[in-house]
Amino acid sequence: MNHDVIVVGSGQAGGPLATRFAGAGKRVLLVERKHFGGTCINYGCTPTKTMVASARAAHVARRAARLGVKTGEVRVDLAAVVDRKDAVVRQWRDGLARKFEGTGENLATVKGHARFVGSREIEVNGERHRGEVVIVNTGGRPLVPPIAGLDAVPWLDNAKVMDLRALPAHLVVLGGGYIACEFGQMFRRFGAEVTIVQRGPHLFDREDVDVSEAIEGVFREEGIHLVLGAEGKSVAKKADEIVLTLGDGKQVRGSHLLVAVGRRPNTDDLHCEAAGVKLDKRGAVIVDDRYRTSAEGVFAVGDVTGGPQFTHTSWDDHRILYDLLAGTGKRTRADRLVPYCVFTDPQVARVGLSERDAKEKGIEVEVANLPFGSIARAIELDETAGTMKVLLDPKTERVLGAAIVGKEAGELIHIFVALMQAGATASAIVDAEAIHPTFAEGVQSLVMSLPRYELT
Repeated sequence: MNHDVIVVGSGQAGGPLATRFAGAGKRVLLVERKHFGGTCINYGCTPTKTMVASARAAHVARRAARLGVKTGEVRVDLAAVVDRKDAVVRQWRDGLARKFEGTGENLATVKGHARFVGSREIEVNGERHRGEVVIVNTGGRPLVPPIAGLDAVPWLDNAKVMDLRALPAHLVVLGGGYIACEFGQMFRRFGAEVTIVQRGPHLFDREDVDVSEAIEGVFREEGIHLVLGAEGKSVAKKADEIVLTLGDGKQVRGSHLLVAVGRRPNTDDLHCEAAGVKLDKRGAVIVDDRYRTSAEGVFAVGDVTGGPQFTHTSWDDHRILYDLLAGTGKRTRADRLVPYCVFTDPQVARVGLSERDAKEKGIEVEVANLPFGSIARAIELDETAGTMKVLLDPKTERVLGAAIVGKEAGELIHIFVALMQAGATASAIVDAEAIHPTFAEGVQSLVMSLPRYELT
């Protein structure tokens, strides 16, 4: 069969591309191997943040006495938490299916495993399809580290851990990034003992040390055991325990093991070589700034490209690529800011350069820091944990980067995102009239703590 556009994968770039091209009159085939919506809806953002909300409710209830509110014993019904998560996932998944069905006859959807069999040609369910344009949006999956004995123990990944209906006695988490920390804190708040084993010297080791230390302090206060600077070498099942042996010979024992050391692109069984699509050493599809692969007419978007693996980045990929293919685009993959947020509590968010990045690149910056606990709103709500940082170009006064650890950091970072996107100077924040009492007022205080803006 011939199509104008073939989209392989219905994630946060593939799905919108398929519906928009169909709406523009193109004959589109959308192929999805399992569930519509990709990682975000099915195994990532939607289910994870739904369960994070339950974990926070338990945490707030336990600590209500600090605000003068007395509660009884707090018990978590993990099965009910999982049922709620599944219901929310179904809501989004079914909504997508209805959207695809309602797009019209220009969009055909097929459930099955697509593989390249030639130039701009795929095979799925025994049928061959050829497209003038083929877009790969196959996403990624958990990376399996080369740890001796791992294949012989019942370890968990991010999807399996969310299906547990009984609370682990002691969850050992291997990894110190976003997934590891969100789940580690979540299950600690559900009531499990939790140990996080991180190879690097700090959690979130791509961040500045003061940012990492701010969240590490919170984790330790909540009773999460942190084993930093330690690498897992082997794992074994002994009676009712899983035993993780570290590089120094020490052992960490727990009832369950969550492996969260990263993700890898879904290209192993895509047969990219048959289409002339080149991969890098990690298996990611190599693309240029216009999402073009090494094969004429074949493009790739989202996590499969190995770039920033965020839902919002994939969604932005679809906007940029659609405009480029429609002949109206001016932006490219290189022409954008990529903010991000870790949904721990407090949240960790950043956009632009870190202080470490600036030093490594030899970029001169002015830096301001402010404890989150100095914000009036934070004190009133007893949400004082965290820190804030902003980096300015000393010549232009433009913001080069910002990091926030604190309540609603993922919302607050957008103040800097908008400012940087507009190319405005930091004086725009200084001159604004900030509402009191708000967290945003604290962002203004952060910027005004720079010597050039201090009140005299």
